[in-house]
Amino acid sequence: MLPARFPTLRGLLEGLEGCRVVGDDSVPVPGIAYHSREVVPGGVFVALRGLTTDGLLYVPAALEQGARIVVSDRDLPLPEGVTLVQVPDPRLALAHLSAAFFGHPSRELTLIGITGTNGKTTTAYLLEAVLTAAGHRVGVLGTVNYRLGERRWPAPVTTPESLDLNRYLREMRQAGATHAVMEVSSHALDLKRVDRVAFDAAIFTNLSQDHLDYHRDLETYFQAKSRLFLEILGDGGPRGLAVLHVDDPWVRRLWARVPGPVLTFGRHFEAQVRPVWTEFRQDGLTARLTTPWGELHLRSRLVGPFNLANILAAAAAALGLGVAPEAVAAGVADLRGVPGRLERFGPPEGPHVFVDYAHTPDALASVLAALRTLGFSRLTTVFGCGGDRDRSKRPLMGQAAAEGSRLVIVTTDNPRTEDPLGIIADIEAGLAEAGLRPVGLAAIRRGEPGYLVVPDRREAIRLAVRLAAPGEAVLVAGKGHEDYQIWGTRKLPFDDREEVRQALREKGWEPD
Repeated sequence: MLPARFPTLRGLLEGLEGCRVVGDDSVPVPGIAYHSREVVPGGVFVALRGLTTDGLLYVPAALEQGARIVVSDRDLPLPEGVTLVQVPDPRLALAHLSAAFFGHPSRELTLIGITGTNGKTTTAYLLEAVLTAAGHRVGVLGTVNYRLGERRWPAPVTTPESLDLNRYLREMRQAGATHAVMEVSSHALDLKRVDRVAFDAAIFTNLSQDHLDYHRDLETYFQAKSRLFLEILGDGGPRGLAVLHVDDPWVRRLWARVPGPVLTFGRHFEAQVRPVWTEFRQDGLTARLTTPWGELHLRSRLVGPFNLANILAAAAAALGLGVAPEAVAAGVADLRGVPGRLERFGPPEGPHVFVDYAHTPDALASVLAALRTLGFSRLTTVFGCGGDRDRSKRPLMGQAAAEGSRLVIVTTDNPRTEDPLGIIADIEAGLAEAGLRPVGLAAIRRGEPGYLVVPDRREAIRLAVRLAAPGEAVLVAGKGHEDYQIWGTRKLPFDDREEVRQALREKGWEPD
């Protein structure tokens, strides 16, 4: 959705420090692009430095498309009539220009950001349900998709680039959205995709090992996450509310440093929103919370202690933004489930087959711990690890699976350009460290613990379901809602949920 009248370059640059303009800054701006092929005639091309390429290489293509303004952090010769905007940080400039071009849509919405290693997607779904129960029209930007009501956009990344983000927020506002919920990834924070966005509240769920192929170490990863609370929360508007999970030691480190209002949640006695009584069942959970707004009784179809933490996060944020406790309880109860997040399949008597996105050691350990509390006679885990990603977490994933399951079937995830068997070998090192040994089918049928290697993910899922009996549970972990598998550079159709359904049908059971 474009502005009714094109703003001038001078107007868009207002408030952006350190920029040097060479050329005419009074020209109207009909559009902004960071891909040369998306440049509109007379528009702006922002040359970003990428991980594998440099936007300066595409300036000639942008000029051929009709770019009249180029934004870069380096001086460069341009044809007559083309304006150069030289800036210290092109990514910050893109965020600044994008927010201004679309009229700062985040300031017209009640916007909630969610960051953390695990729990972002479920917390977003919970908040969407709670805010909807309170009578609001809610847009969501997250890992599964971007959505508003019945409208859906594909989500190529968890948090879109700043230009796309502001476009989506403007479209949502134009379509009547009053609130928006956004998952905020560490990559997005590091790459300044959410700078110049006005958040009314931000949630920090937890922090554990992930994305170390990008961030190098946990401390750098933590600092990227912390930007949301220390630098961005309230950027362009009043200081927003920080909603912090104080059970997590990394989040507790941040607690004292947040300059604005804070609301805490968790099981810790200092948490302002915390459970005083809980009951976990195979079909959900019940909890009684103490909050600054009084006691709150909740029922949910979500399973396990880690989902209670997600419920606490959503309830705290909603209450902190003025949502009535009754609406919080109604929204939590209304949510039937989250795609690919401990999503259950199988007949009521079992076996219970769960599909979950858990792809970090902590997430896998938390999901398995939740399932162990539910009294299944045997727990089987099917999982692999992604290629071209943090190798150091693979043995840790193996350890988590071994410690939480009686039977582990190791398979492929998204191998990308790596050798799948090499990835599996890294996982096996962790299984061995935890004391789990390879076993054959005869030993498995006798109930002995151990692990199998089945590289074909489809066959691994079918085998796990064939071996399962009523009263047992199978966890298929790692891909969740994804409907593809990446081999080399090809993205091939593959959906764990459909594979589970087919495996259950082959055994004569109804999948749902």
